Amino acid sequence: MEAANIIFIIIGFFSEIVGTMAGFGSSTIYLPLASYFLDFKTALVLVAIFHFFGNISRIAFFRHGLDKKVLLLFGIPSFVLSLLGATLVGNLSQTLLKFMLGIFLIVISATFLLRPKLAFPANAKSLVLGGGISGFIVGLIGTGGALRAGFLTGLKMEKEKYIATAAVIALGTDATRIPSYISAGFLPEQYHYFVPILFGTAVAGSYVGRKIVNRIDQDKFKKMVLIAIILASIKFIADGIIEFLG
Repeated sequence: MEAANIIFIIIGFFSEIVGTMAGFGSSTIYLPLASYFLDFKTALVLVAIFHFFGNISRIAFFRHGLDKKVLLLFGIPSFVLSLLGATLVGNLSQTLLKFMLGIFLIVISATFLLRPKLAFPANAKSLVLGGGISGFIVGLIGTGGALRAGFLTGLKMEKEKYIATAAVIALGTDATRIPSYISAGFLPEQYHYFVPILFGTAVAGSYVGRKIVNRIDQDKFKKMVLIAIILASIKFIADGIIEFLG
């Protein structure tokens, strides 16, 4: 395996640890970095597959207690609009997608840094709206976990219950968008061998994250994650502008 591919897998492992501990962020961190090694649309589908495996692992490790009401009100619109967003990806240029992703990540990360206690109202209307918006964004640009967290945080669920419920919702959006990406030809045959490797990497990362999730101050940890996302996003936007001007 080439050195770049090994680095790609290592980044995925640490991204899953971070995502498990923070309750979001595995694909948010992994996608911008994966795009340094692969074209954007290939990175999009591989990170989505990795995210799918990671969410299965989180559900297995944090399976005690799921909020069925949240799964219905937030999950269903998220699944439906994730598919809609995924169907639009093939009609957009990679340069535009990179720029959109960078802008989104900076805005959402800066918002949560400046207002760490931000949480949307914990009512049915907010859940349906939040599920639809976050699902559409995930389908279109491959990540929306931070926004999903903003809507779910207002419910004040216990940490493990929150992680499990968020993982089931994320799993559903992954399951709806991945077939659309694959049918659009985003996963060339030469990258198929990554799939089982990503499975093992996601399970290992989730396991390690579960072991240390309660040993680190969550507020400080989330700030570090958000700052790292902003730094990666600045480079993402710069690359998009350079490609557009070029």
